[in-house]
Amino acid sequence: MKVVFFGTPQFAVPTLEKLLNDSRFEVMAVVTQPDKRRGRGNQLTPSPVKTVATSFNLPVWQPQRVKKDPETLSQLKQTSADVFVVVAYGQILSQEILDMPKLGCVNVHGSILPKYRGAAPIQWCIYNGEKQTGITTMLMDAGMDTGAMLLEATTPIGLLDNAQDLAEKLAVMGADLLVETLLKLDGVIQPRAQNNNDATYAPLIKKEDYLLDWSKSAIQLHNQIRGFYPNCNATFRNQPLKITATAPLDSAYAHELSQELKELIDQLSDVLRESGNPGEVVSIAKGMGAIAQTGEGLLLLREVQPAGKRPQSGWDFVNGMHLAVGEIFTNGM
Repeated sequence: MKVVFFGTPQFAVPTLEKLLNDSRFEVMAVVTQPDKRRGRGNQLTPSPVKTVATSFNLPVWQPQRVKKDPETLSQLKQTSADVFVVVAYGQILSQEILDMPKLGCVNVHGSILPKYRGAAPIQWCIYNGEKQTGITTMLMDAGMDTGAMLLEATTPIGLLDNAQDLAEKLAVMGADLLVETLLKLDGVIQPRAQNNNDATYAPLIKKEDYLLDWSKSAIQLHNQIRGFYPNCNATFRNQPLKITATAPLDSAYAHELSQELKELIDQLSDVLRESGNPGEVVSIAKGMGAIAQTGEGLLLLREVQPAGKRPQSGWDFVNGMHLAVGEIFTNGM
């Protein structure tokens, strides 16, 4: 089967590698986003997909706008591909492109459609406290993740899973499901239309989505921090502070926590649970970190990243800052 692969971030890499290492598929070319300037040196950096493609000596096309680039459109036609595979490419494909391959364009999407259509399904499903997600393969149409569904696979979401953990898991699942989908594409799978009434959306994440508000409940803050990992931020001693890992200290979630955290929950008295103002450090758990009062419940800060420093454990932060009970974490700025 002749394939042209469209993809950009690390999430797409396992699928591309799966196709490249399977003799039943011939990857004709790869389309990915243009190189971007990154890091302190502001160096032009290729996408993870481009890095893999060049290591296999594949043709790589990087148009600024694929649907308006005559050269890329001509090259795509000339491939006479059986299928275009699209995994987190980052651009909308025109109807002209969708009509090119014999078997259509197959997308690997990181949710169980029609829930979480859009650019950031993994992040928003964690933010919303979902217990399960998965991968859907679909035949693309001109809409935003509205095409007919082909196959799906599901996986549970653990209470302490963050977006990076879940993306790594789903990327591997997506690679396996894509191969199965392609092998059954020619008449074996019956495409299923999505029910638009059940659709939800996962838009691009904005800077304000990273700002923590301590008047929210512990579980809301926890889901925001792990969903938008590693970028959520608060303020401490008038300096920005990223908070990258937490645990809600509530008996309702104890069954999903370690024995150490279960014991910590048992040790916290009922008086202590509502003893502080939102953002106030009401206790310090030895070996673990600061415990902050939220709008509802307590939150253990398991890992943080002060401005200009590397991530560090909550306990190292307590010791390094000589943090004391009664200090206040304020909202992100």
